[in-house]
Amino acid sequence: MVIELPEPCLVVLVGAAGAGKSTLAARLFAADEVLSSDAHRALLSDEGDQGVTRTAFAILHRQLSRRMAERRTTVIDATNVTSFARRSLVRRAAAQDVPAVAIVLDLPTTLVLARNATRSGRIVPEDAVRRQLADLARSLRLGRIEADGFAAIHHVRTAAELDAVRLERALRPEA
Repeated sequence: MVIELPEPCLVVLVGAAGAGKSTLAARLFAADEVLSSDAHRALLSDEGDQGVTRTAFAILHRQLSRRMAERRTTVIDATNVTSFARRSLVRRAAAQDVPAVAIVLDLPTTLVLARNATRSGRIVPEDAVRRQLADLARSLRLGRIEADGFAAIHHVRTAAELDAVRLERALRPEA
């Protein structure tokens, strides 16, 4: 699977904990292009401390807005399984006329749960992962991701597809 990305753009990774978002981001993007919700929580407390999530995302959103104003490609590594989460990101990109691209990791439940259970570092409780999977399934079933304003949506459904994802970047002509 080849994903064509306009430069600059916002890339929103969408998927439950354990789906492979961070691994994909590390494989395809430079570390300075990725804004991670876990890393932002870790700056404030512990990456698993959900009590600091609001503050962590406030900081992440400020950094995203700055990066969009600077016209720098940025990847958001967070679950983004709800329309509320996705739209707040897409709005920041749209305010600077930067297209937003979604990469949806919609892998089988058994695979996601198994990957989460064997993660190095923090393992997310299974009930939380199941809620994320349900939120993602609802977003897909109801067409919410399509309605969120993305310029392109790339849907990854299997581990083989995930392993085969490659990028092609193309400079966007200035408006």
